[in-house]
Amino acid sequence: MFNIILVGPMGAGKSTIGRLLAKELRLPFRDSDKEIEQRTGASIPLIFDVEGELGFREREHAAIKDICQMRGVVLATGGGAVLRQDNRQLLRASGRVIYLRTSVEQQLDRTSRDRNRPLLQTANPREILTSLMAVRDPLYREVADIIILTDERPPRLVVVEILGQLQALAPRESLGRSALS
Repeated sequence: MFNIILVGPMGAGKSTIGRLLAKELRLPFRDSDKEIEQRTGASIPLIFDVEGELGFREREHAAIKDICQMRGVVLATGGGAVLRQDNRQLLRASGRVIYLRTSVEQQLDRTSRDRNRPLLQTANPREILTSLMAVRDPLYREVADIIILTDERPPRLVVVEILGQLQALAPRESLGRSALS
């Protein structure tokens, strides 16, 4: 049984879609950012403030490494998880990777009121999101087995599309007990 790993930028719907997908497939759901918060007892913004992005990325790598050793989980990664080559290798080796793609416009709409996004606490979040996408999009594509556009689509429809794509890639028994049977 393999893992299903969601990558993509902030605001793409990784956590929401991941929870729904895990429920549909009757698999455990893990969110690497939530795992980091549980391990440290601190919020992501506080970790960024105290340890900087480099410290956060070290913690993120440790969490991803531990979760990827599990089998049969749905994992939602943080938007920057693909920045490290060792993370990209872990993700590719640990399961089917799904890139949830979204536009900068949609990201702005979905994250505008979220204060838990340290990289967006700036005067010009559009500029930040645009530059992040320029760097990260090729990395998301590098690791992806499947690419799904999430713009203006209800999460349940995205889950249905993911299930169809996964069914086309792998035998049903590899996914566990699911709606695919």
